[in-house]
Amino acid sequence: MIPRYPIYIPSKNRYDCCLTADFLIKDKVPFKLVIEPQELDLYSNKYGKENILVLPYNNSSEGVITARNWIWEHSLKNGFKRHWQIDDNIRQMRRTNKGFRIGINAGIALGIIEDFTDRYENVGISGPNYSMFTVTHNKPNLKPFIKNCHIYSCMLILNSLPFRWRGRWNEDVDLCLQTLSHKYCTIQTRAFIIDKQRTMTMKGGNSDDYKYKDIRLKGTKILMKRWPKVVTLTNKFGRPHFKIRKNWKDFNDIPLIRRKDIDWEKIKKQTYDIPLKIIQPIKSKRLRQLLNKDVV
Repeated sequence: MIPRYPIYIPSKNRYDCCLTADFLIKDKVPFKLVIEPQELDLYSNKYGKENILVLPYNNSSEGVITARNWIWEHSLKNGFKRHWQIDDNIRQMRRTNKGFRIGINAGIALGIIEDFTDRYENVGISGPNYSMFTVTHNKPNLKPFIKNCHIYSCMLILNSLPFRWRGRWNEDVDLCLQTLSHKYCTIQTRAFIIDKQRTMTMKGGNSDDYKYKDIRLKGTKILMKRWPKVVTLTNKFGRPHFKIRKNWKDFNDIPLIRRKDIDWEKIKKQTYDIPLKIIQPIKSKRLRQLLNKDVV
């Protein structure tokens, strides 16, 4: 299964360790790395020029935001309704099922998220939650998605949204708040999740900026200034961090609006073939039972 919307990976200084490109190549999913001109040869040596788009500038003072908005316009010019922006430090995708987090081909996972998103008229952003935030043990009936909250690092964005990325830090939080304030919904899937490298554990990207507490504090204060009724300052893991009022629950009243031009009875009967494949010896008794039952 190949996603129908284009996948863009903005990247900088990770020409030898772009984890997202690595796993998409393994899963045979097409993508475009979006890089600055001075790094073209470095990225091309590993990932090939055919997988690269080159930005028309070097070392933007606005950080990744300029690249993100350039990507948005590139997708629009090519006639797409939506586009994916995926951070360059994602290791793999998983499917949650019967209390397990099982690796899944990214093409299948992203394609199903696209199908689900396109069933509604008013979804501005959708995407998978982090594996680290999705506890499945002893939760076999985990809700497959939640709406109207923060989408992280792997975002399917509606191109017709009447605003754009802004700010150098916490830009994904700001974009989600803009989306919800305009009465569009966001969808965070828990049926499909991503393994993301923790912030500051890889070279390149924004790692150098985030080493400094004053930068984190500055980013949070900018967010607070833009959203004074929604964002407050807190402390997490000994570092300044933003906090969203009522943990995003202020936006619960924005409903998902079903499209009227599709057959919802047919959708209820729709299934996806996602076979399990053994790639290493299974030690878990529960996982062996799941495999033997062929529950996929």
